[in-house]
Amino acid sequence: MSTATDSSVIIVGAGVVGLATAVELASRGHEITVLDPAPASGATHFAGGMLAPTAEVVYQQDPLFPLMRASGEWYPELIDLVASHTEVPTGYRDEGTFVVAADRADAQHLTELTDYQSLHGMEVERVPVREARRAEPLLSPRLAAAVSIPGDTQVFPRQWAASLLSAAQELGVRFFRTAAQSVDAARGVVSTPAGNFHADDVVLAAGLGARDVDWARSAGLERSPLQLRPVYGDIVRLRVPEHLQPLLNRVVRGFVEDRPIYLIPRADGTLAVGATSREDTLTTAQAGGVYALLRDAIRILPAVEECEFLEASAGARPGTPDDLPYLGRVSDRLVISTGYFRHGILLTALAARCTRELIEGTDPSIDLTACHPLRHLKEHQ
Repeated sequence: MSTATDSSVIIVGAGVVGLATAVELASRGHEITVLDPAPASGATHFAGGMLAPTAEVVYQQDPLFPLMRASGEWYPELIDLVASHTEVPTGYRDEGTFVVAADRADAQHLTELTDYQSLHGMEVERVPVREARRAEPLLSPRLAAAVSIPGDTQVFPRQWAASLLSAAQELGVRFFRTAAQSVDAARGVVSTPAGNFHADDVVLAAGLGARDVDWARSAGLERSPLQLRPVYGDIVRLRVPEHLQPLLNRVVRGFVEDRPIYLIPRADGTLAVGATSREDTLTTAQAGGVYALLRDAIRILPAVEECEFLEASAGARPGTPDDLPYLGRVSDRLVISTGYFRHGILLTALAARCTRELIEGTDPSIDLTACHPLRHLKEHQ
């Protein structure tokens, strides 16, 4: 049920995190204004969209695990909320995920990863390759191992962003296509080329763009504590020929000579193949990265060779030194919500819920201590 409130909130940034936060708050009766020169673009436009709190586990990143698990559990509620305010499809699919190994060495890697996931209480089931191929007949017969992760699902990010935008508009959220230049963290004033905007609370959810917003001095800091960096990922989009549809029924992730790859089927008859990870200055797709993705995809799913090439693109994900997001209050009027790195789509449900709780003055549903936006201050001193 919505709760009436007189508070107003400005959200800086209209990627999926900003949009979901707007929907969450507006559904509770808050008056919301969103500032972004190009809503539903940025890293959102290039994301794979996997909701994979198990498959995307990385060794020694234990503080991330409860955040990923909680957000995965909360996602269906967010999907239902959005769907109740728009007829635009969310692109949500819940068929689950297979993770496969291309050779015996990859099978050993997969075994070790599965053991690690199981040790941390995650649901992973080893399945014979023949069983995986019964479910997904076009998988290569030369695969060495497979596991099933039924709880790892997906959304189609571009469609998801469109549905979030539509739901926000239906809920009365106001959008202004302008960029925030500064935020007065003490007074709740956002300065833009289009003028100043005032609110009870401001949420800085601009991804990498948060680096360009001047707010720290008004919060009593000498400089911004946010150590954001762009991490580029190449991703390929293919169209599946009519006679091969459906090429896959679920997400398939794999290891090919220890290189990770994923293949994501979409309801529109396309297939996303991703993604590389590089920290360089090339802002468009790298030829070598695209080649490697297609080569490894074909090794896992040979029918990829018959697909039509649609596009190769690269998005910049906002990374932090410890790969944890910045999420928390830095003043009475400013909440920071950025730095979600490669988990941005998955952690959207957590970002929206916890930001709403911070705005409403209630305790967050999960401990956010590890995500505090000021945690890297000492490294500047």
